[in-house]
Amino acid sequence: MLKSLFNWKVLLNLLIAIGVFIGLVWLTFRWLEYHTNHGQEIPVPNVVNKSVHEAVKILDDAGLGYEVDSAAYDPKYKPFQVLKMSPTPGSHVKDGRAIYLIVNPRSWAPVAIPDVINKYSGLAFQRIDQVGLKVGDTIFEPSIQKDAVLRILFKGNPMKPGSLIPRFSTIDVVVGSGPMRNISIPNVVGLTVKEARALITRSMFEVGLVEHEDGGKDESDIIYYQDPAAGDVRDQGMQMDLWASKKTPAELRSKIEELNSVYRMKVDTSLPPIQYEEVPVHQQPVYEPVPVPPVVHKKIEPAKTEVSKTPVSKPATADTKPKTTTESKPKNTTTNTPAGNNNAGNNKTATNGTQQPAQKPKAKKVVVE
Repeated sequence: MLKSLFNWKVLLNLLIAIGVFIGLVWLTFRWLEYHTNHGQEIPVPNVVNKSVHEAVKILDDAGLGYEVDSAAYDPKYKPFQVLKMSPTPGSHVKDGRAIYLIVNPRSWAPVAIPDVINKYSGLAFQRIDQVGLKVGDTIFEPSIQKDAVLRILFKGNPMKPGSLIPRFSTIDVVVGSGPMRNISIPNVVGLTVKEARALITRSMFEVGLVEHEDGGKDESDIIYYQDPAAGDVRDQGMQMDLWASKKTPAELRSKIEELNSVYRMKVDTSLPPIQYEEVPVHQQPVYEPVPVPPVVHKKIEPAKTEVSKTPVSKPATADTKPKTTTESKPKNTTTNTPAGNNNAGNNKTATNGTQQPAQKPKAKKVVVE
């Protein structure tokens, strides 16, 4: 087995196979170098801050390709100015290599007008600001939709939602200020339905029910009756009902009288006015509440007993005199006294000249605790 491997014929075939493989590899690399211009590199020129037209011309002269892309608009740079490039300036690339250029656009990217029609003005202004637009003048217009956005104007022209305009543009907004009051109803009798619709719209009213006598929908029929009547006063946005026919109003007099009995209310002025008498109103008496005296709690003390001490009479003797329990002696009175005292009393009575009536002595009370 080993002898067969080391046979000179086998070794010769191996050497020939190795040589063929190495030759094929060498030829392949040589072909790649020739096809890709290996070793022939071109320095990338610097085209940053140049206009895109100048940059394309420079790259064409250098034998290089280019691809242009735009970035977000930056007002600090000129429109169509090259902001970046890849590969960087000074790099070596093969002939025909594409260079990527980032260019500043001419202006802001356009934005779509948001759908804020018939929306509340406060929310509409917030939505307009979010998309990058500015609100200029706010124009108020009479409308039954108070504080709602009616139209959007750009440079004086009405714009539909979704229209594209430059970012940060200024737009004007028309907002409803509420309905107008006390507008006179126009007279549309004798006009066609088409003419009546136009006149009602100009008068800031709306067309309500349109009843054709023949049941059709011909706009050329003549209006012979309307409700409300011409000359009445209504608020803006009220509906006007119309009755139309191919006949003239003179030919439909009976029909008009029938409609008058339904939609026109007549006031009979022949009756005397009703007089109302005022009934006097009797005022109910107002009773004031009686104040309740406050309750005072008294402290209960033990009852005291009074004992009247009566004097004990003692038998009269020659040495003792009867005493009376009196607080004070009455003035100008005569008492049983000795002879000397009686004389003095008599003298005092004579001196005074008049004798006063005697007073009763008061009983003395003695309280025993």
